Amino acid sequence: MDSSMMFVAFLLCLSAGTILAEDPYLFFDWKVTYGTISPLGVPQQGILINGQFPGPTINCTSNNNIIVNVFNQLDEPFLLTWAGIQQRKNSWMDGTLGTMCPILPGRNFTYKLQVKDQIGTYFYFPTTAFHRAAGGLGMIQVQSRDLIPIPYDRPADEFAVLLGDWYNKGHKTLKKTLDSGHTIGLPDGIQINGKSGKVGDSAAEPLATMEPGKTYKYRICNVGLRISVNFRFQGHIMKLVEIEGSHTVQNAYDSLDLHVGQCLAVLVTADQSPKDYYFVASSRFSKIQLTSVAIIRYANGKGPASPELPPPPPQHVAGIAWSVNQFRSFRWNLTSNAARPNPQGTYHYGKINITRTIKLANFRGAHDGKLRFGINGVSHQNPSTPLKIAEYFGKPDLAFINYDLLKDEPPKEISTSVVTGSVVVNATFRNFVEIIFENQEKTIQTWHLDGHSFFAVAIEHGKWSPEKRKNYNLLDAVSRNTVQVYPNSWAAILTTLDNAGMWNLRSEMAERAYLGQQLYFSVLSPGRSTRDEYKHSP
Repeated sequence: MDSSMMFVAFLLCLSAGTILAEDPYLFFDWKVTYGTISPLGVPQQGILINGQFPGPTINCTSNNNIIVNVFNQLDEPFLLTWAGIQQRKNSWMDGTLGTMCPILPGRNFTYKLQVKDQIGTYFYFPTTAFHRAAGGLGMIQVQSRDLIPIPYDRPADEFAVLLGDWYNKGHKTLKKTLDSGHTIGLPDGIQINGKSGKVGDSAAEPLATMEPGKTYKYRICNVGLRISVNFRFQGHIMKLVEIEGSHTVQNAYDSLDLHVGQCLAVLVTADQSPKDYYFVASSRFSKIQLTSVAIIRYANGKGPASPELPPPPPQHVAGIAWSVNQFRSFRWNLTSNAARPNPQGTYHYGKINITRTIKLANFRGAHDGKLRFGINGVSHQNPSTPLKIAEYFGKPDLAFINYDLLKDEPPKEISTSVVTGSVVVNATFRNFVEIIFENQEKTIQTWHLDGHSFFAVAIEHGKWSPEKRKNYNLLDAVSRNTVQVYPNSWAAILTTLDNAGMWNLRSEMAERAYLGQQLYFSVLSPGRSTRDEYKHSP
């Protein structure tokens, strides 16, 4: 073989190697333990991951394979779910009690995930018992690959902010309260990255340090249990750039509402006098007003933050109208890369025929004299055998699955005497579905769908009817995985159920989900092919 032919052969081998190369792997070993934490200054038992609360941040790049080996050193079973990470074809790793057996005390389990085209901000949290009230949660940051540019200059740095309401009572006490048939009531405060700051506390460590003239990205998630939060930066404007994996039209905001379970990212430029400023988080749509602050520090700045905090948005009826208008201002950036299912804005969801409409009404009731929450008159109960396993082996009776228990329409009158069971809804693979969330209660709701993104096309006051479709945003609604529903209002989402598996739709209000306000979509591939869904993972 002459030298020219050898060179061609070398290039072919190099090309083949490049084509067949796997995406990069990131490996994590996590030890889950109890430890003393004091988010509101009151010591209590928390759940730590590698001794941390909040837990370690997963900083990865789209298409990375994520291997997380979780060692459960608690005295009770434990599971983690990956809120918003869609896990294509793999509900076996979803980390919910409907799809997996929990990790027993003293045992370990290795999660195997791949973050696909999901550039954005997410978080993980526990799904067993009432562990979410104790910690065990952290941020997931999915970066863009170098070959896919982001639609703004790369920031000087980025900061993870996990905030939300907090209870001083321990998670076991709260669980016991729920199991006895009572509500856990209102929270005691708001934590920001595991701390609750007060105005004037000069000894507090800064949440972030910025250099004058530079721009920074803040990834912010509401990881609380029940209360919506509004956040703002004292003296600074925020530019919204991403919501749950979708780049947005870059509008500027003085403050932003963030409902339970939701994540977003903003850019903040250090363009003010170099000194300290406050990051402020306050409760929304609640009977109590809770506020917490954290310090944003300028490098080499001089002077404390002003005690005059930026005011919150209006409350009550005017506040709902303000918040709805803010939701309507969120638009997908169709000229840049975006999360599945709409790379480069090519997926014209507004032109697809709806194949099924499902109306879901949340409610509060009782079963055997104990508090329950549910959907369309039915309250979900987790069986001892995970639903996914029972269905996979053709033994639905093992998990008491009744596919007809929940109807596509709520009953005209929902009885306060609740029907309970394993709520699984059969769904047709790749159908384009419209889901209407109806909230006839006086409290705000947030809903999340595992394994899928959806288009949040409308939120309005009153009751939904087919005529309301003329008000849908069918052009550039943000593709996301959570949506809020205001009191006495409705929200509409559109999604393609193209991810085969068993996927959890739940209230993000932890009390409500624990007491039954959730269901599972069974999305089966007709051919049962591994192209559509991975086989059972032991």
